[in-house]
Amino acid sequence: MENTEIKDSLKSIFTDTLGHSSFELEDNTTAKDVDGWDSVTHMMLINEIEKKYDIKFSLMDLMNLENIGSLVRAIRNKVQSSFIYIGLYELLELESLIILA
Repeated sequence: MENTEIKDSLKSIFTDTLGHSSFELEDNTTAKDVDGWDSVTHMMLINEIEKKYDIKFSLMDLMNLENIGSLVRAIRNKVQSSFIYIGLYELLELESLIILA
């Protein structure tokens, strides 16, 4: 998954949640750079991002978010981790079917 693809989906989530699109999401963008991005909308944004990507952030993940760049990296890492987990699960399931045969 490419960073630009993630940023494009984030732009859509931010626009829908904040109710405006008068901002740019660059790697160094923080909450203080975007009108309406406060602690309440931050949690709403995180919830929408988790739903969009079918991921769950830990408290440590959230504490390590410094800007949009770190958010993009966190999303990419979570998505890649879930693909690896699903792949291993399917491999083990296939292996158990072969052993049973």
